[in-house]
Amino acid sequence: MNADIPAAPGRPRPSAAPAPLWRRLAAPVGALVAVAGAFGYVGAVDPNQPGHYPVCPLYALTGLYCPGCGGLRSAHAFVHGDLLGALRDNAFGVVAYAAFAVLWTVWAVRAARGKPLRIDVAPAVLWVGGGALLAFTVVRNLPFGGWLHP
Repeated sequence: MNADIPAAPGRPRPSAAPAPLWRRLAAPVGALVAVAGAFGYVGAVDPNQPGHYPVCPLYALTGLYCPGCGGLRSAHAFVHGDLLGALRDNAFGVVAYAAFAVLWTVWAVRAARGKPLRIDVAPAVLWVGGGALLAFTVVRNLPFGGWLHP
């Protein structure tokens, strides 16, 4: 459309043609390919075998488990279909995998429809999520939180 032609009074300017479907889905598909590649690598290279991955710096320096400790072992178990093992290694990680799947699906559907991804999260939800992550981290480092150790 020619942007130099003004719209008639009382009539909206004609909109440009939507981008083709392959272009609208390029970013979501690219993100999925990257995540699938990372999970594929972790599924092929066992993090339970020493020497393949670096040690968590926080654990190496302090002996404390960070919220991500056990995440690679959890992803490895998840890829191999061992959901209980994945939950045992890092329960918060499994929740994050599910959240990614839901958000990616919403992103892909909205992109296919030509709409931008809008995620309006209330500050209270962010505070609750941060508090849950903090509680998970603290409890897994207490004596009675041994069931959350990776």
